[in-house]
Amino acid sequence: MFNLFQKIPSISTKELAEKLNDPITLLDVRNPEEYRKGHIAKAINRPFNKITDYQGKEKELYVICTAGVNSKKAAKILKEKGYDVINVRGGMNQWHGPVKGGK
Repeated sequence: MFNLFQKIPSISTKELAEKLNDPITLLDVRNPEEYRKGHIAKAINRPFNKITDYQGKEKELYVICTAGVNSKKAAKILKEKGYDVINVRGGMNQWHGPVKGGK
């Protein structure tokens, strides 16, 4: 079982906007329907209910959801799997940058 009390680093959506110019991996853990309604162009949809199956090759991951709750839970699961994970505080509710619809 993963440690619920481990500290997960987090950044604001404003800080995320600055990071998007770099080659980062951003996982959007909302369900596919929410993702299709509007997501950050660079985001990869990995629904929270399937996060334990994630097997990306990258070491560092940024995780976003609607409000920051599920992304924080997902970050803890991914950290247990050995990834360096950064949670995006406030999630898409706080995102003011451009969004893309569809897949």
